[in-house]
Amino acid sequence: MYEEIKKSDPQLYKAVKGEVLRQQNNLELIASENYASRAVLEALGSVLTNKYAEGYPGKRYYGGCEYVDLAEKLAIDRAKKLFGAEHANVQPHSGTQANITAYLSLINPGDTVLGLNLSHGGHLSHGHPLNFSGRYFKIVTMNVHKDTELLDYDEAAKVIEKERPKLIMAGASNYSRIWDWKRLKKMADDWKAFLVTDIAHYAGLIAAGVYPSPVEYADVVTTTTHKTLRGPRGGLILSRAPYARAIDRTNFPGNQGGPLMHAIAGKAVCFREALAPSFRDYQKQVIKNARKLARELQARGYRIVAGGTDCHLMSVDLRAKNVTGKEAEIALDKAGITVNKNTIPYDPQPPMVTSGIRVGTPAVTTRGMKEREMTLIAGLMDEAIKHKGDDKILKSIAEKVRGLCSGFPIYPGFEK
Repeated sequence: MYEEIKKSDPQLYKAVKGEVLRQQNNLELIASENYASRAVLEALGSVLTNKYAEGYPGKRYYGGCEYVDLAEKLAIDRAKKLFGAEHANVQPHSGTQANITAYLSLINPGDTVLGLNLSHGGHLSHGHPLNFSGRYFKIVTMNVHKDTELLDYDEAAKVIEKERPKLIMAGASNYSRIWDWKRLKKMADDWKAFLVTDIAHYAGLIAAGVYPSPVEYADVVTTTTHKTLRGPRGGLILSRAPYARAIDRTNFPGNQGGPLMHAIAGKAVCFREALAPSFRDYQKQVIKNARKLARELQARGYRIVAGGTDCHLMSVDLRAKNVTGKEAEIALDKAGITVNKNTIPYDPQPPMVTSGIRVGTPAVTTRGMKEREMTLIAGLMDEAIKHKGDDKILKSIAEKVRGLCSGFPIYPGFEK
C-alpha cells in the first residue's frame, strides 16, 4: 500500500507507514478519533480533489462541475435523510468552521453567547478566550453541579435571565450524560434566543437513534463527520428551512472559499454507511463497550465523572490513584494505549496537567472489540498507571496490547 508515495517521497512514506503501524498496534481510546472505511479513504484520495467548485450545486463559479455537483447533492440528500433535517450544508471544512458559520448566520460580533464551561466539558469554539468565539462574542457559561456533575439547568436559566444571550450553544467535547435538548429550547424561546446544538461527539449515536436528537428543537445543528460518524475529517451544518439561505451565504462566500470536493465525497460515503441497519448495531455496541469499560475501571478504584456514561465516552478522575492526567497519558502511551489528559469539573490541576483522562470506545468498537475486550483493556490501563515510572513493565504491557490488536486488524494489508 502507498507504493507511489514510497517511490516518490521516502521521507513522507516513513511517516505514513509509521502511522499505519501505530494505529494497527495501539489501542485508540481518544473519544474524538475513529477509523474511516476503505470506501471513505478511496473518496478522499479520488480525483475530486483536483476540482475547484466555488458555490453550490447548480450555482457554481466554475465550469465543469457536473460530477462534483452529483457528489455534493448525494451528500446533502443523505445528510438530510440521516438526521431528518430540513436543510444541510456539507461544505464546512471542520466542526469549528461550521460553528463560525452558525454564529455569524444568526447573531453579530459583540453579542452574548451562552456555552458550556470548557473545564466542565465544553469546547474551544463555544467560548474559549483565545478562540474566535471568545474574541468576537461576549461569552457567559453554564456549568455542571459540583455534587452530581450533571448540567445545572436551573443555574443556566438564571444566567440566561440575567445576561440575555442572543444564542445558546449547547454541546460538549467531554460530557457523558444525556442533554435535555427540549428543555434548552424552551429556555431559549423564553428569552428569544437562538439554540445551536453542536453534536460533533454524539452525531453517530444520534444518526443511529441510540442518543436523543436535537434536530427537532434546535434552530441550527453543527457537527463533525469523523468522530462517532466514522467518516472523513470535516464539518456539517443542519438547519431549519428559514435559516438555509443565511447558512449557505455565510459559509460561502462569508467563511470559506472553494469546497473540498474529495472530502464532500467522503461525507457522502459515510452518510450512506450510517443509513445502513448495521450502523445502528455498531453504535449500540459503542455504548455497551463504554459502559462496560466504565464499570471495569470503577471496579479497579477509578472514579468516573458523573457516575458513568450514556454515550461513547467517559472522564476518569485519577486523584484516588495519586496520578495526574499528564502522567497517565504518558504512561499509557508507552504501553500502547492512546488517551488524552483532560480536566475534570472543578479540577484543582492546570489544563496542561489535569486530574483526569478522557476515554472513548468508538475506535476499538470499529475494530470489532466487545465487552470481553473492555475488561482486558481496563486491566491493561490499570497496570500501566500503577507502573507509570517503570519503562520495562510499560514495554511488556505494550506487547500485550499489540497481541490483542493483532486479532482485530483495521485495514488488512495496509500494514504490510
